[in-house]
Amino acid sequence: MSGYIPVDLQRRVRDRFANCCAYCHTAEALTAMTFEFEHIVPRAAGGETTYENLCFACPFCNRHKSNHQNAIDPVTHETVPLFHPHQQIWAEHFAWQEKGVELIGLTPVGRTTIAALQMNRPQLVRTRRLWIKLGEHPPKID
Repeated sequence: MSGYIPVDLQRRVRDRFANCCAYCHTAEALTAMTFEFEHIVPRAAGGETTYENLCFACPFCNRHKSNHQNAIDPVTHETVPLFHPHQQIWAEHFAWQEKGVELIGLTPVGRTTIAALQMNRPQLVRTRRLWIKLGEHPPKID
């Protein structure tokens, strides 16, 4: 299966996620990184390169997610599916704590995704504080 993603499909995915990471909601424009098109269901698990299976992700979330679709909930210690950006609503699983400094999981899916993707890693939390002072965070995404 080819890894090539047509430009029009890339544009649709970028627009859908407002040029922000589908997971941690970091805005690409605030970083010095190029974000990536992530296969929600990994290609290794049969995931296709389609709009419904692609999201926009920062390199950190993409690397931590890797080919995982499930992880262990840090509270219940049960295996839970990771957040699916096309099938689930972000605000039902995640919320901002401290005016946007840290993410909190509202559901087992949210908690598990935050832990597995290390969405509150110290470097990102520190950077979010700076973005908040500049009025650039949290992003306004539907």
